[in-house]
This record gives sequence, structure tokens and C-alpha cells, in this order.
Amino acid sequence: MRKATIQIAVLAAILLVICVGCRLAMRGTYVASYPLNAREIAAEEIRLRPETPGVVEPGAPRVEGNWVRIPIRPGQRGETFVGLADAEGNEFGLLRFRVGRFGTVYDGATGGFTGDTAVLVAFTAFCLLSAAILFHAWRGAKGPAFYGYATIHAAGFSLFSLLTGLTMLGVTLRHLLRPHEFSMLSAYSAICSASWRFMMATAVPVLAFAAAMAVSNVALVRHEGFSPKNVLGVGVGLALVAGEALAFFLYGRDMSGSEREIRLWTTLCNVYATAFACFECVLAGAIVCGLKAARHVPAPEADYILILGCKFRRDGTLTPLLRGRVDRAVAFWRAQREATGRQAVLVPSGGRGADEPMAEAEAMRRYLVAQGIPEDRILPEDRSRNTYQNMQFSKALIEARAPGARVVYATTNYHVFRSGVWANLAGLPCEGVGSPTKWWYWPNAFMRECAGLMLNRVPQELLLLAVLVAFFGALSVALG
Repeated sequence: MRKATIQIAVLAAILLVICVGCRLAMRGTYVASYPLNAREIAAEEIRLRPETPGVVEPGAPRVEGNWVRIPIRPGQRGETFVGLADAEGNEFGLLRFRVGRFGTVYDGATGGFTGDTAVLVAFTAFCLLSAAILFHAWRGAKGPAFYGYATIHAAGFSLFSLLTGLTMLGVTLRHLLRPHEFSMLSAYSAICSASWRFMMATAVPVLAFAAAMAVSNVALVRHEGFSPKNVLGVGVGLALVAGEALAFFLYGRDMSGSEREIRLWTTLCNVYATAFACFECVLAGAIVCGLKAARHVPAPEADYILILGCKFRRDGTLTPLLRGRVDRAVAFWRAQREATGRQAVLVPSGGRGADEPMAEAEAMRRYLVAQGIPEDRILPEDRSRNTYQNMQFSKALIEARAPGARVVYATTNYHVFRSGVWANLAGLPCEGVGSPTKWWYWPNAFMRECAGLMLNRVPQELLLLAVLVAFFGALSVALG
């Protein structure tokens, strides 16, 4: 992800230089537009009256349909109004122009400026190329490097960049083909409301996901009974629906008041949409990465296969969840032995809970022996209390015997990605393989994993959110 960030920063710098160069090279090419509103007047009858001579030099106007098009050449630095009048001296329009220190023109009526089309093209290219860079970074994350927050962000924000880039492509084409009808003010609005447009584009899949979570939780409660953790998906689904509904309510209101009040309201709406879109991107990225991790099967090159423990029955037998993990590890062990002849060491990992008759590692060891795994191919780790310690303590055992050994871990499918993140934090490079679980259990459990991933990085995620909100908030204040 660091490489992708550098590439995006370099891309932004290159496009910024191009924009500045285009503005300077096109100083004398700005064309202003003014609607005639069904007024019938010939181009030669139009009179132009600059209020402050020398600031701009209007060229000969021409009439195109219901619009007057006026070439504007910059003069000295400053600001002026240019009146439009007919042959009899009746004024029917007023334009405002400002000339900057570099001789570029800004049109106060439409928000247009010298080289504005080049800027729109550059911004569109930036969004689309950023999407490609982020997607490439996500696709290119292999092995242990895949399990990380950078992968989540690359997956989620590549979608945001893509949808924003496609929106801007439409905006740019409309401005390029009909600049007098689609002004830069409309383009500014599209840029500032990129997050809102992203929410609209993703509204249907978001609502479908919320409904699927609700169905999953109903089935989960029926099978396991009510508990706060068993209705987490319903809570997330309701939050998504409420968030979308609030956005539609805010943007659907007719706001009246002064220009300052309207701009402030628009900025608040865009800031809210940015915050919600950021949450959607992170959630989407976590889901995509989790699904990919759950389906991934590592190469049959493992020296050690780590099995992550969980609770088992008081009689020492394994629950379906834990048995699934062990069976998946054994299946991988046997498939690797048949394919390569390599007999990996199985590392059942898990300490003894307060209500458990023995360590989870010992319960798994007994099950492995019953499955025909030789005793000398089993290395229990019986001190860990959580996933991070599973990785940390198992790493110490493995490195004591074989430094640099290749490790694969087995866990339930919804837990694969988060476990890989913990493995990286513990300094254990490895890949995961997942065991299946009931359809009604998977979505809610996976949502808990997503929540756990985000809770591990609250300060960093809040910083990312603050940067995005500040950026789009500043755009709304400046351009809205």
C-alpha cells in the first residue's frame, strides 16, 4: 500500500503540473457564455461595456442557439464587470471577470476559468488511475502481505475512486461538448458531492446487504437463542439503512436563506456523506478481503500447520466449530503429503479456559491422534488465551525448532483474514486456510470480525476519516 500511496502522490503532482501548464498556455483562449433567454438579437447588434478598461479585452461576440459566446483576453490584473447591451443601448446582461497575477481569467458568473477543461480532464484521470492503482495493489497483495489494513483500504477506496472517476467522466464530457450549458459551477457541485453520489450508486447493494444480515440473524437467533452478539448484524443493517435514509433526507430538503447559509448547509451535508461513504468503503473492503481470504488455499509447502483453538465440550470432545478447524488442517496436511511428500508438523494452539477440563491444545491433540496423525508430527501450544497469543506463542515454539519455517494456519472461514492480521502483528509470516461453517452463522460472525478489525485501529481510522472529511469539507466551502 505504501507503494500505491507514493504512486498516487506522484500522479497527483504530475497532473497538477499539467493543469498549471495548460492554464498558462491557454491564457488567451477563454470563452464566456451568457443565455439569451429567447431574446432575438444578432451578434453584430450586441455591445460590450467593460466597467474597468484594461482588465479584460472582449472579442467579437457570436450567437449560438440561445447563447452569446464571447472570447475574453486577459489584460492587467484586477476585476471588472462587462455589460451586454443591444444596439439601442438596453442592457440585458452582466458578466464579472477577474484576471490573476499570471494572466488567467476567472468567470464569476459560471465559475469557469482559463484551462478549466484541462483541470476536469486531469481530475477525472486522477480518480480513474487512482482506482486502477489501488485495485492493482489489492490484487498484488500476496501471501502474508495480504492480511493487513492497507489491503482493506485498497479494496474499498478503489471502488470509491472508480465510481467518482466515472461520474467525473460524464461531467467532463458534458462540459467539453456543451460548455455553455454545463458550466463549471455544475462541475464543482459534482466534485464536492462525490461522497453523496457514491452513496446513491451503492444504495441498492447496501440495502440488500442489510436485508441479508437481518435474515442471517433471524436464523442465528432461532438456532442459538437471543444474545447481543447474535443480533450484531441486525444492528449494522439498521445503521446502514438509517444512514442512507438520513442522507436522502438531508439532500432532499429545499434549503433557503443567504448564500452563506446555503453553502454552510451544503458543506454539512457533504461532510456527513463523506463520513458515511468512508465507513462504507472500509466495510466493503473488509468484506471483500474476508471473502477472498476465506476461499484462499495456500501452496502445499508448509513446514508447520497452526490450528487456532476455541471452546470445546466439557467431556473433552470437540464442538463442530473446533472440529471443523482441525479437520481442515488435517485435510491440508494429507493433501500436501500426497502432492509433495512433505509431512508438516501440526501445532494445535490454545490454553485452558476457566470452564475447560484441559487445554484446547490437548483436546485437539487427542483428536489428531485419533485421526491417525503420528505423535511426532504434533507440537501442542497450550498457553495462549486469544488469537494474538496463538500466533505469538506458536511462533516462539516454531522458531526454536526451525527458524524461517513456512507456516500455514487453519481456522474457521470467517476468521481467516483477521487471524492473518494478528499473525503479522505478532511477526509470524503465514497464510491461512478456512473451514466452512453454517450459512446462518457465517455473516454475523464475520461482521464481528470486521468490527474487531476496526476497533484495533480506532485512532488510525479516525485520522483517515478526519483527512477525508477535511478535504471534501474544504472543497464544499471553497466551491459549493
